[in-house]
Amino acid sequence: MKKIFLLLSLTLSSVVVSSQTMVFNIQEIKAKDFSESDIEAAYETCCADMKPNGGFGIQSIGKGGDNGMTHRLVWYWELGEDLWEGTNVQEKAPLWWNQMNNYVEEWGESYMGRALSRQEGTNEDYVWTHIWDIKIDDPNQFKVAHDKIVKTFKKEFEGRWVGFGTYDINYPNGATHWVGVSGKDEHDHVMLYDKLQSQSEFIKLIAERGKTEDVRDYMVKRVKTYN
Repeated sequence: MKKIFLLLSLTLSSVVVSSQTMVFNIQEIKAKDFSESDIEAAYETCCADMKPNGGFGIQSIGKGGDNGMTHRLVWYWELGEDLWEGTNVQEKAPLWWNQMNNYVEEWGESYMGRALSRQEGTNEDYVWTHIWDIKIDDPNQFKVAHDKIVKTFKKEFEGRWVGFGTYDINYPNGATHWVGVSGKDEHDHVMLYDKLQSQSEFIKLIAERGKTEDVRDYMVKRVKTYN
């Protein structure tokens, strides 16, 4: 499975398109107890010097996680770029995956998609991201309304990473799209929602997104990011 996942990442990262869209590849895992720091150390030992044309992140999964999965491994890069160009990934990657077998109890779902809209986060304290996996009828309509929400409530979203995008390969639980927003902790997220939902303009713009089905929502925490 690990070889297939690596091959998929290598192949799809070399597809050439003219776009500034970001693409991501995610592998969910159930880590062995108390192995988070070992996973981080294994990557730094094997791969931290590779400097891919994008980034890699280790995230822990909080409330809402599926099937006992505890962490996500996230690769991201600009669509059309070669994530691994100029690196010795063929030599380094097998070393890391072999080490990971010592720390992973179970390999979970792997899926790939794009970020169609994103506001980069600037507040380093916002380490928790709330993600909604959704099904939508009209992606273009949804994106227009989503972008209006972020623009209209720029004060509320100041410093936060806010994103909307697709699942293109292996829809998790049947979800076709996702929305995410970062915050300091769970209480900070609830305070944000309380502030937004008390404003009629926000409720109006939510309705303008069109028919939306919530598949699941969950929290992830940034453990380490390598850019």
